[in-house]
Amino acid sequence: MNDAARAIQRVYLTLTLGNTIAASFIWGINTLFLLDAGLSNLEAFAANAFFTAGMVLFEVPTGVVADGWGRRTSFLLGTMTLAGSTYLYYVLWQISAPFWMWAVVSVLLGLGFTFFSGAVEAWLVDALRYSGYEGGLETVLGRGQMAQGIAMLVGSVAGGVIAQATDLGVPFLLRVLVLVAMFAVAFRLMHDVGFSPDRSARPVEATRAVLSASLDNGLKNRPVRYVMLAAPFTAGVGIYVFYALQPFLLELFGDPKAYSVAGLAAAIVAGSQILGGWLAPHLRGLFHKRTSVLILTGVIGGAILLALGFTRLFWVALVLLALWAVMGSAALPVRQAYVNDMIPSKQRATVLSFDSLMGSSGGVVVQPLLGRSADLYGYPASLAIAGVIELLAVPFLLASRRQAPVADRATTPTPTAGQDGPESTG
Repeated sequence: MNDAARAIQRVYLTLTLGNTIAASFIWGINTLFLLDAGLSNLEAFAANAFFTAGMVLFEVPTGVVADGWGRRTSFLLGTMTLAGSTYLYYVLWQISAPFWMWAVVSVLLGLGFTFFSGAVEAWLVDALRYSGYEGGLETVLGRGQMAQGIAMLVGSVAGGVIAQATDLGVPFLLRVLVLVAMFAVAFRLMHDVGFSPDRSARPVEATRAVLSASLDNGLKNRPVRYVMLAAPFTAGVGIYVFYALQPFLLELFGDPKAYSVAGLAAAIVAGSQILGGWLAPHLRGLFHKRTSVLILTGVIGGAILLALGFTRLFWVALVLLALWAVMGSAALPVRQAYVNDMIPSKQRATVLSFDSLMGSSGGVVVQPLLGRSADLYGYPASLAIAGVIELLAVPFLLASRRQAPVADRATTPTPTAGQDGPESTG
């Protein structure tokens, strides 16, 4: 890695670290926060479903913003949108607002996150290509996963401890402050490199053109399509499990007010992300194909959730949670590298946003479904059902593998990634 690539990596890791710290202040206590506001399990997970519905609704439009107006512009809009909607969440909690208000603000939260999804990853990949980096993407993306895990470890533990020492609303205010700070950092450090946004077309024409090209390189590209079709099952389950573990572990622990235990659960996931990010390039090196990693981790992850649904011991649940999180974290950089090596630079952010949309669409359906099953049968049964749903992704990964794309065996950037060096700006 040359000096230019190292500089790009430093900015990427800084943005990832700061944004994840901001987000993770509430990750350990979000479900408890919603239940404390007077929502039922169904309403709490329905609010989360409206959040993912907002991501589904706005993924492609914000991807077009990133590809048409710049990835930096998209990131800056995301920080301010997310800060404003997080503060509104705090206000709703204070006034014990009715469910429909939570639904509206949850959609706005989803909008904030869609400005990030696709944009940061696309910015990183294009900037690395432009800088002359020729290594595998798993290495850099794995480091990003590790930075995300460290930030989540700090933020989630701090959020749980602060909530227990003060109240459940304070971590939300801390998130707002850190997001405002990240706006200033990104404004100074993040600049579009290796990519020139095309602002000549009118907004509607630009949206139509980018969306059409993105579909050609996304759903119409068979190996990419099948990976995207697997996303609703894995992502939908992942979102539910993460938030359901908070009340589930408190139930096993025997103290519904032990908010620091909920923070501990998020911290274990964070530590697993660090380990998974480090493990990703090493795990990739053990297999000839990237899809082998994805299929193996998918099967193991589903089996762990099934086992988690039958445990009644707190510490056993923590161990299973850690193993499940390591599997998902190790698979993510490999999946990101696989998809990025099959799509061109010019539509990269929009295709990645569409991929995120597919995952979010699963969350819209899976979260209320599993939330309702938790109301009827309890959290353990809902986690076992989640394991079955996660296993449904495996046939789609096998279908992608059967297409035999060059990216499946690649360890360095492939020609389809879209850039050959500094001469190409996308």
